Amino acid sequence: MCGIFGYTSSDGFTLPSQSLQSMGDVITHRGPDDRGVASGAGWAVGNMRLSIIDLQHGHQPFVSEDGLVSVVQNGEIFNYIELAQELKALGIHCKTHSDTEVILRLYLHHGIGFLSRLNGMFAIAIRDQRINTTYLVRDRIGVKPLYIGQHNNTWVFGSEVKVLLKSGLFAVQPNLQALGHYLRFNYVPQPLTMFTGIAHVQPGTYVQITPAGASTHTWWNLHAVQPNPRLGEADCIEEFNAILDDAVRIRMRCDVSFGAFLSGGVDSSTVVGLMARHSDQPIKTFCIGFEDPRFDESQFAQAASQRFGTQHWCEIVDPNMLDLWPMATWHCDQPHGDVSFLPTYKVSELAARHTKVVLTGDGGDELFAGYDKYKSFFARSDVAGLSQADFQQQYFDGISLFTEAQKAELLAGSATCTELEDSQAWSSTLYGSMQHQDRINQALLFDMHYLLSGNNLVKPDRMGMAKSIEARTPFLDYRMMEFAFRVPGHLKLKHGETKYIYKKAVEPLIGHALAYRKKQMFTVPVGEWFKSSLQGYCHHHIAGLQTLNPEVGLQYLKRHVEGSANHTRELRALIAVAHWEQQFGVAA
Repeated sequence: MCGIFGYTSSDGFTLPSQSLQSMGDVITHRGPDDRGVASGAGWAVGNMRLSIIDLQHGHQPFVSEDGLVSVVQNGEIFNYIELAQELKALGIHCKTHSDTEVILRLYLHHGIGFLSRLNGMFAIAIRDQRINTTYLVRDRIGVKPLYIGQHNNTWVFGSEVKVLLKSGLFAVQPNLQALGHYLRFNYVPQPLTMFTGIAHVQPGTYVQITPAGASTHTWWNLHAVQPNPRLGEADCIEEFNAILDDAVRIRMRCDVSFGAFLSGGVDSSTVVGLMARHSDQPIKTFCIGFEDPRFDESQFAQAASQRFGTQHWCEIVDPNMLDLWPMATWHCDQPHGDVSFLPTYKVSELAARHTKVVLTGDGGDELFAGYDKYKSFFARSDVAGLSQADFQQQYFDGISLFTEAQKAELLAGSATCTELEDSQAWSSTLYGSMQHQDRINQALLFDMHYLLSGNNLVKPDRMGMAKSIEARTPFLDYRMMEFAFRVPGHLKLKHGETKYIYKKAVEPLIGHALAYRKKQMFTVPVGEWFKSSLQGYCHHHIAGLQTLNPEVGLQYLKRHVEGSANHTRELRALIAVAHWEQQFGVAA
């Protein structure tokens, strides 16, 4: 796990060494153990290293013997042992036990087509002087971030937006189209960012930069998976358990202490149960709890810990963590209306005292229809009869925050309604590649593309990296993702039961009580606080908004305080923008 940074120029422009130094310094939290840079006229690739595998010999960049190819990566290749063995059979020997060297050797032998062989989470930069080309690669589903920006004939890249800002080539200029989409999604959908001129490299793609310019290529596409309507329950259960067991096993590979986040929900309990199968030592598990029993689920984590004999740490914390919000926003680079980032930071802080690697249950809900919103939407009697266009519109409306009209009102003065893209229309092109899937799986694919990469995977990466720990996600093994979209939607959401086939598969492992316990999100009475003790906090931040209309925002607060509407989610989204403006010095 690391942070990467660098640039490449088609006209020989060379960044000053102090700029490269600053680009690395700003992501020291991602890699506090080591630093490395390879550079030449008009290019550089750099790495800030968190040492996880081959602690002694894993220094990056890895450079070919002739000095012409340099590789850095952020992340881990979990099947690196098997890949090294394949290379050895070809007469190609790795000098270290580092997974990054395996990337170098695979590229030298196979070229960029080697990517399909990787099972991992990664953002990779490859500089090939032989062909004057830089490759920027992002993993299949976007577990690891990778940003890119172009200034004249120079492209700058990094694991966080802050890297690009530190290059000195980009000013902080808000992207109003991205802000408009944020108001609909409650997060900034990729590939957009809130910074004009800076984009996110899309999951499953690589950017190839040559003297002729930059081009983007898709190397993996989840939408290409074909459903298998003949899959029966027994076959699904067998394949699910086999894939997830191996996904967990290979994610336990590391040369440092590791553990798991354990909430006691079905996802984390399943991961911990499988980890216990593959370890002769108690698994280290971590959770946070609250004194108020209405919001505390630590007793479920304790039950799972006892079932699997883990070494368990639980910390009772104050549910009001809003003092952490500015810090979390700085680490995220962008606003998020989801305040569950804050407890993710707290459990990361706890885990960091004892380990450098944790496994998490992220991805299970999006793959197997775990959220109540799926149950509510598909329980409607009219869904089956909707046209495709109406289905897309109504699903989008159901998951949206502000309406298009409200979005335009909030952005009045920054952009006119005619200048703003319609967010539903902007995102609906995604459905064109989904028509072979049933509608449950279409909804899940939409959320895999936008919600997972734009928000839900940002949480464990950014909040974990804020405390210099690596989060690994077994459910997002590419074999599990491809399997999940061969499974018909009616086996995921059946008779009103979310994760239907998944729960049947894991019940023997985790027990009925944990498999079928009611899903509990991070919910604290922040909406009530906004009416009372935090009313002044809300007013202060909303009144100071620069990129949105503060008077419109204050009307949401007024209605909320009066009780004529519950605007908790809307207020959170507006306050998140205010924190982002303050953290990055954004002016109107």
